[in-house]
Amino acid sequence: QIADGENGGVMMNEFPRDYPIVWPEIQDNGQSTAGVVGVNGTEYLELIEAAGANPEDYPPCQAIHQHKIWQRVDPDNATPEAVEQALQELKATDHQFHMDGASWTDDLSWVKGYENVLEPMNQLSAMFHKKYDPLVQQDPSVTKRSDYQAALLYTLLVETSCFRYWGQGTWTDYAHELYRRGEAVLRIEN
Repeated sequence: QIADGENGGVMMNEFPRDYPIVWPEIQDNGQSTAGVVGVNGTEYLELIEAAGANPEDYPPCQAIHQHKIWQRVDPDNATPEAVEQALQELKATDHQFHMDGASWTDDLSWVKGYENVLEPMNQLSAMFHKKYDPLVQQDPSVTKRSDYQAALLYTLLVETSCFRYWGQGTWTDYAHELYRRGEAVLRIEN
């Protein structure tokens, strides 16, 4: 199977079934000291650092074309206005430049053709931040309130990439229902 994890249904459909079987097999292989040894991500990083890897030497990782922004804007003195100006200039002068996201194959747009799914994501996120950002700035304990937590939950659920990945059908229907619930929570006056 070729898949990029969650978007291939692996985490939802295969991981819950296979993890309890495979992980003990890996752990028991050579008493966890030889052969294939199971480690989590943190343990892996600790092992390579213990072997001499230095996090400062890791290559930088950035989105495709992002370097073009930093060729126009000094990262140490970046402002939202300078970045926005660079984005507009790049969009006008570089036909390959885009900020639409890309799939793991880098030949598919994560945006074009999926507006019916992405627009509700953007709308709910904007509603959440419009309502709660000022409140949280005034009083950080707002994040402990049940209305905040419910709104955050629905916003994050709607932003799950598998809704965009599937595009149409049952999964998209789930996303629309989560959007509806999130919008209802956000419209309640506190």
